[in-house]
Order: sequence, then C-alpha cells, then structure tokens
Amino acid sequence: MLVAERLAYLAKEQPTKIITSFQGRETSYAELFKQAKRLAAYFQSKGYEQEDIIAVYLINSDYFLTCYYACQLGGFTILPINTKLTAPEVDYIFNHSEAKALIYDTRLTNILDDLPETMNSFEDLLYLGEENTLIAVLNDENLSFNEVKVDENTTTVIFYTSGTTGKPKGVMLSAANVQATAKLYVEALELNSSDRMQIVAPLFHCAASHVFSIPVIYAGGTVVIEEGFSPEQTMDTLEQEKITVFFGVPAMYSILLNSPKMESLRLSNLRLFTYGAAPMPFELIRKIKALFPDVKVQNIYGQTENSPAATTLKDHFALEKVGSVGEPVPGTEVQVVDEHGNPLPSGLVGEIVVKGPQLMKGYLKNEEATKQAIRDGWLYTGDLGRMDEDGLLYIVDRKKDMIIRGGENVYPVEVEEVLYEISEVLEAAVVGIPHEIYGEVPKAYVVLKEGKHLTEEDVLTKCSKSLAKFKLPLEVEFIESLPRNASGKVLKTTLRN
Repeated sequence: MLVAERLAYLAKEQPTKIITSFQGRETSYAELFKQAKRLAAYFQSKGYEQEDIIAVYLINSDYFLTCYYACQLGGFTILPINTKLTAPEVDYIFNHSEAKALIYDTRLTNILDDLPETMNSFEDLLYLGEENTLIAVLNDENLSFNEVKVDENTTTVIFYTSGTTGKPKGVMLSAANVQATAKLYVEALELNSSDRMQIVAPLFHCAASHVFSIPVIYAGGTVVIEEGFSPEQTMDTLEQEKITVFFGVPAMYSILLNSPKMESLRLSNLRLFTYGAAPMPFELIRKIKALFPDVKVQNIYGQTENSPAATTLKDHFALEKVGSVGEPVPGTEVQVVDEHGNPLPSGLVGEIVVKGPQLMKGYLKNEEATKQAIRDGWLYTGDLGRMDEDGLLYIVDRKKDMIIRGGENVYPVEVEEVLYEISEVLEAAVVGIPHEIYGEVPKAYVVLKEGKHLTEEDVLTKCSKSLAKFKLPLEVEFIESLPRNASGKVLKTTLRN
C-alpha cells in the first residue's frame, strides 16, 4: 500500500487509535484521515491537479502531518519549507519551485512580510493563527473528496537540500519512494502499533518525517510531536507520554546526558534511542548504555536524495563498531567506489554510492545535477567512506570537507572524534583553513561544557597523544556554540568563512 492507502486502511481498522499527540491534543486515525480528505478536497475544488506544488511553512505540530497526508491522498506535491531560513532563502525556494499554494503559521509572518510580491503570486493562502483559515477548511463538512488513483511515480514530496555548499536543490520523491522508505524503516527499527515515537526534530526535514513519523504511522503507532527541542520539555515528554522510541542528533544527547534530571527519569516504556545527522562520540554512547542498559541504541545514515535511507548500525554493534553507520537497510545496496565507479576492497576510502527503491526521481528543474548524482542506478552521495572486514560502513567525511595538508589527507571526523574524548569538550568541529606552505591545515572550533576551562595548549597536548602531527589543528578557537542547519548538521561553510 502507498502511505495514503495505508492511512485509509488503518482509519477503518483502528479508527479510535491515537495517531498524533501534540501539546495535549490527541487525534485519532479516523479523525486525521477525515481532516486530510477535507484539505485534499479543498484543493480539488480549486481545480488543482496532481503534482501541483503546495508549500507548507509550519512550525512543528500535528497539522503538518494532516497537510502531508492530504497531499498524498490527492496526488499533490507537498513542499515543506525550512522555518529557520532567511527571507531571501525562502523566496528562492518559493520561486524556483513555482508552488501554487502556501499553508503557513502566522508566527512566521516576519519572514513572509518581506516577500510581498511572492506572497501575491500564490493562488491560495491558508494559515494557522488567530483566524485559522486552515482549521476552517479541516472542519468544513461541505467539502467532498473525490478519490483519485495516485500513480507510484507521482512526485508527492519535494525537500530542498540544506544548501550547505551552494544554492539548495529540490529533491523530488515519488509516492513509491515514500512507500519504500516507510516499509524499510518499519523493518529496520522493528516498529509496531504499540510504539509511541517522540519527534523533537523539525518535521520539514526528511529525517523527522520519513525516517520516523511516516513509518510509525505505517506501522499503526502514535507520533508524539513537540514544537522543537527543549531539554526540560523533552525529558518531561519522554517520561509522561510513555515514549518507546526517541530520535535526536548527537548534540541533543550531549545536552540531555549532561542534565542531572536525565538520571532520575522513569522510562520503563522506552526501548530505542536513535540518532543521525552526525557521528555519535564513543563517550556519549557509553554513557547512554550505562544509564539505560535496557534501551537499545541505533544509528541511522542517509540523505535527502535517498529519502533518507542508506544504512543503520543496530544496538549489538553500538560500542563494538563505534563510528560505523552500519549495514544497508532492507532492500538497499551500498558500495564504496573509486573515481571510476569501481568497488573498492574493505579498508580503502572512496565515495559511498547507494541503490534501492527509495532513490529520488531527481532534482527539480536540474537535469544536469540529476545526471551527476544518479549514474547507472546508483546515487553518488558525495560522502567518503570505507567498509570494514564485516561489511559495515564508516563515514570518513564529505568529499568537500576533506583537508589536504601538504599532500596528506586529513579527515575532520577523525580529529573531531579525538576532541570529543576530552572530558571538558561539549562539541567540536574541524575545518580546513588556508596556509601559505601546506595549502591548508586543520582548525578546530571547540565548545566547552558549562563551567569548564581549557587553553589551546591543553587541547593540542591531549590531541597529540592520539593524532599524527600532520593531523593536529594548527589553531583552536573556543566558541559558545556551533552553527547548525535545521537538521542538526554543522555548517562547516560558515566556520570556514
């Protein structure tokens, strides 16, 4: 079943089961299905056709998923917009995508007010706010949905890449891509109808939506949504909502595990901690396992271009294979190849390529970039990695982030792992900076834990015990926080600039 068909089935099979919980508001499967049909019917009544693009500019809430399923039901294309972007960045996405309608949260009008010409170009505007025109549509009993047969190849979602290396590209995902991703994560995460998934990451990002929310719903479970990550609220929700599965980026785990409150939480229902977007330092994993010995830890690796689904490191390897992102998810092939696309033997570093039913259709209005990314059915990820003797994948770094110091390759992740072993360090990132002799050299940006103190000399002394001299940072700069995009990835372009 496509995800819309699965929702229709579950709305009949378990109509009263709670599908979403948000700030005390619980919605059943039957109710969300009814609301999604009404929203789809609204766009049908306006004459919208399949693959017409509907932009959604919403802060996390249950209504995001209502909009998502409305587009799936009608065969429209939902375009989730990153709420952390600046007005020019949002404007670029609106204009490049040629979205016909916009659903937005009025708390974001400070950005939209700077785009009067673009706002006037939309055929329809629905919003969440004091008057709540979106809610009016969801409650309109006069709207009648005409069932349509959505083809598997229909573009039902477009996510714009984070744009860390230039203008963002619109990743087109088909109904079949979304279905494949939902099914493979049900299997990979062993999801079932008893699961209660806590979402604190932004739903406009493909991880929170496609790795967790949609698969949990596909399995018949419940999605517990928060507006965003807030340590105190997140811990309260973990305990009070009887969460079974939690997803966070490593920075979130670092903050939570440095709170004394975390140790006193009663989490008897929790069965799985998942993480992604960045490597999890060994010390963090060790601390999680020590505090919660009955809770499994699982890493997820993927990109927007593969829905995102490539590999997963399951709990039995969490400490033994620290630093690995694991084995391919079900129905997926992963290889490490040289510059000619030839598979490399274990231990050698090359580009990671992925093949499977979750690979994107391509980039919106960018055939050349699509041809560069997908070759002979393989997605060329731009990530450098290696396979070990057991067939498990290790991310070495982004091809663009690798530092070449006087002819020697320095992989920032390797240096960052050593920095994270320093007990006073909360976060760290390493980038290459220009050097008149060596071409470029590593520079470390370090965030210290509250109340802790280190000097540059302290950091370099500790690093020198684990790193070759050419890998040592030439400079260490202490900052209050690392710049990140909405998916939790460190913006190394910002640091380099």
